Amino acid sequence: MAAGKKAKNVGQSVKGKVKETTGKAVGNESLEMKGRAEQAAADAKQAGEKTKDALKH
Repeated sequence: MAAGKKAKNVGQSVKGKVKETTGKAVGNESLEMKGRAEQAAADAKQAGEKTKDALKH
């Protein structure tokens, strides 16, 4: 897996976690849901990259 894509996906996941935590802390459900969605998107991208790597070998 390209290190740049992996780092970008991890960054997006962390950003999503921050949004989720902030949303919980201030009682903003919309921000919390956006954070969860961002994490899910990052996880899906990461899984896609792992699948590509597995098919290359």
